[in-house]
Amino acid sequence: MKDSEKDVPEHVDIEHEPTISWEPGSGEDPGEDSSGKLSGAFAWALTVEGGPQSGLTYVLGPGNTVAGRGAETAIFLPDVTVSREHVRFSVDSSGLSMSDLASTNGTYVNGERLTAGMLKEGDQLMVGKFHLRISRGHG
Repeated sequence: MKDSEKDVPEHVDIEHEPTISWEPGSGEDPGEDSSGKLSGAFAWALTVEGGPQSGLTYVLGPGNTVAGRGAETAIFLPDVTVSREHVRFSVDSSGLSMSDLASTNGTYVNGERLTAGMLKEGDQLMVGKFHLRISRGHG
């Protein structure tokens, strides 16, 4: 049983688990092709490449997804360097965008502190101690 299923009552069916476990650079995950890109029928994903939770990938569905250390955030980044509601990711017909939610330590995209902007495949984000890479789905 996956850790994510331990707290789910038996009568609840999980249709989709949005978290993928991956060892950076291993090439062993069936979801990773030889270029290091993730495969699958999703539009966008965030892979934790450095810091706590290294190797986890979060799939971003249409609409808004908030990342932070607050228990109610969709992407839980448990570290004091991350604000409770740190950054919002938005997926729509124009692509993937981010908005920093007035976090204490800011959100960095490719080394530059940004309050908002469009993201593209390969962009590197720093959210507190978390180093994240943007991926696009293929399929």
